[in-house]
Amino acid sequence: MINNDVLRSVRYMLAINDAKMVSIVKLDDFDVDVAAMGAYMVKEGEAGFEPCPDEVMAHFLNGLVLYKRGRDDKFPPPVIELPITNNLVLKKLRVAFELKDIDLQQIFTAVDFRISKPELSALFRKEGTKNYRPCGDQMLRYFLKGLAQRLRGV
Repeated sequence: MINNDVLRSVRYMLAINDAKMVSIVKLDDFDVDVAAMGAYMVKEGEAGFEPCPDEVMAHFLNGLVLYKRGRDDKFPPPVIELPITNNLVLKKLRVAFELKDIDLQQIFTAVDFRISKPELSALFRKEGTKNYRPCGDQMLRYFLKGLAQRLRGV
C-alpha cells in the first residue's frame, strides 16, 4: 500500500489537518513543511500529487506513537525502520493506539474480515522467521477502515 493512502487514512481517523500532521512528524525530530504534507494528501493521479517518501512515513509513524502515548525519557527514541512495509505500518499503529490481540480481531471482524489469532500473530513476527506472514494491501486497507470505524464511531 502506498504511504500516501496510509497518511490520508490516519488523518481521517484522527480528524486532523495538515499542520497537525506536520507537528506529529516533528515529534520525531524530523522536519517536513505543510505544503509538502498537503501534496502527500492529494490522491494519486490528481494534480499536485507527490509520493510520500519512506523516510517521512517512518518519522510520521514514530511521531504518531509519541503523539498518542507520550514520550518516555527512560527509553531511547524509536529507531527508524526502512523500507516501510505493511507489517511495519500495522505494528506501529498497534503500538500507537495501544491495541491488544482481541482489539485487532474486533477491528477486522467489524469490516467482515475473519482472521485467526495465529494468523494475526504471524503478521507481527520478524521477517524471515518460520511463521512470518506478509501483510497484504487489502488486509491493511481492512484494518485502516476498521480502525477508523472504531475511533470515529462510524
